Amino acid sequence: MAILVKTNEFQDFREAKKFACTSGLAPFEHTSGKSVRGKTRVSHRAHKDLKTLLHMCALGAISRKGELQDFYQRKVGQGKNKMSVINAVRNKLIHRVFAVVRDGVMYQKNYQYNLVMS
Repeated sequence: MAILVKTNEFQDFREAKKFACTSGLAPFEHTSGKSVRGKTRVSHRAHKDLKTLLHMCALGAISRKGELQDFYQRKVGQGKNKMSVINAVRNKLIHRVFAVVRDGVMYQKNYQYNLVMS
């Protein structure tokens, strides 16, 4: 429900990437010219309540059997930072929500994208 309110029923945000930036989930590089300084970081200027909600959703998703739990365990097993992986899960959730709204269909676990060649 909070996502509907923050996105004005998906009228204010048409892309998941822009919404991820607003909610403080998209990582940014610290660059100046050709130099890159340090690791990528997420913005601290974000909707904190929305970020907290997405964090709780991600924790719920990785605590239950499923593809997101498998993804989390695989990435942590590869040595990734747990919070970075949770951030990736939050991003995956956002992209899934936006895809469902964009296509106007229910979520399908084994969705096959139909590539149309013209």
